[in-house]
Amino acid sequence: MLGVSARTLRFYEDKGLIEPCRIGTTRVYTRREVARMQLILRGKRLGFTLRDIEEFLDLYDADPQHVEQMRALAERCRQRIDLLDAQREAIVQTRDELEKIEQEALARIPAGTV
Repeated sequence: MLGVSARTLRFYEDKGLIEPCRIGTTRVYTRREVARMQLILRGKRLGFTLRDIEEFLDLYDADPQHVEQMRALAERCRQRIDLLDAQREAIVQTRDELEKIEQEALARIPAGTV
C-alpha cells in the first residue's frame, strides 16, 4: 500500500515510530499507523532526520490542535530551505569551476587530436 518493504516497516517499528497491533505473529496496521508511515516517508523524502520526524510525531500526539507541531515544522522547513539554498549555490560554484577546468584542459590539447 505504501510501497515499502516489510523490512522498512520493522525498522520504523524498532525505532518506535510506529506501533502496529499484533494478532499472533501478524502485524496489523491501523489507519493511524498508515498515516504515521506516510508522514515518516514524506519527512524522509524532504530530507528530515529521524529525530526531526520523531519530534513531529510526538508533538502531533501531544497537541490536539497541532499548534506546536506546526511551529516546529515551519522552523525545520526554514532550516531545510536555507540548507538547500546553500547547497544549490555550492553546486553552481562547483559546476562553474569544473566547466572552467574542462575548457582549460581542452585548450591544452593540440588541434586535431580531440
